Amino acid sequence: MGMENYTKYQQGIIKRYYENFDQITWQKLSELVGDLYLAEGKKREKLWQTAATHMEKLGVPKDRVAALLAKKDPALLANLVKELMQKG
Repeated sequence: MGMENYTKYQQGIIKRYYENFDQITWQKLSELVGDLYLAEGKKREKLWQTAATHMEKLGVPKDRVAALLAKKDPALLANLVKELMQKG
C-alpha cells in the first residue's frame, strides 16, 4: 500500500510522524518513568515491558535493556531518558 492512497494532508501527517518517531518514543518512555514510580503489581510489570519495547525502538543496546529490566529501578530508567535527551 503506497502513499498515493492518502491525501496530501494525510501524507504530510505520516511523514512528520516518521520524521519525529525517535522524539515521540523518547517522550513515551519519559512518561513511563513517572508511571513506574506509582504502579504496583501486574501493572508495573506491564509498564516495564512497554519500557523495554520503547528502549529497543530507540536503539538502546539489548544488554543495557536487560540490565534495567533485571533491576527494575525507575531511577535508572530516568537516567537513561536524561542520557537520550542529551544525545537528541
